[in-house]
Amino acid sequence: MAKYFDVHPDNPQPRAIRQAVDLLRSDGLIVYPTDSCFALGCRLENKAGLDRIREIRNLDSGHHFTLVCKDFAQLGQFVQISNALFRSIKAATPGGYTFILPATKEVPRRLLHPKKKTVGVRIPDNVVVQALLEELGEPILSSTLLLPGESEPMTQGWEIKETLDNAVDAVLDSGEGGTAPTTVVDLSQGEPEILRRGTGDPSLFE
Repeated sequence: MAKYFDVHPDNPQPRAIRQAVDLLRSDGLIVYPTDSCFALGCRLENKAGLDRIREIRNLDSGHHFTLVCKDFAQLGQFVQISNALFRSIKAATPGGYTFILPATKEVPRRLLHPKKKTVGVRIPDNVVVQALLEELGEPILSSTLLLPGESEPMTQGWEIKETLDNAVDAVLDSGEGGTAPTTVVDLSQGEPEILRRGTGDPSLFE
């Protein structure tokens, strides 16, 4: 049965954040709010957690997972960013964008796109996520909580708890979640290619 944390959206309770991070550190899988939709998250090294995300979402091997990072310095440890792209990414973070970039050796191979050796990264503009990342001290491996056959993510924490009670270890609820995912921009070839339009303004990369 999943633990349920009712978290204040602007002043998240430190105890709830610590308990959620303890679950992450013990290879748990959590559902947490972001500045776009609710997301599934676990530690980078949690292979079983990755398999659980794949199973819940019914994902194939070509799916791009996202490393949710605290800040630009942390993001730069896990992806290669050219000088030409540095400014445009910096200007768009934190915010509703996921960037596909070549991964560094810090990223476990199982998280990479099998052919391109790329990974998604993003810096969310959300107080609860930032508190989790601050306490954890590393990125959260994430995927939007969009269930198979559904066109939109679930938006209510209590409903997520009911539906995924036996599939995840905790649900953090800080109010109604959004239905629009991030804007995904593939920067791995140098020129921006918008793969999905979402919460971030795509015109910055067109």
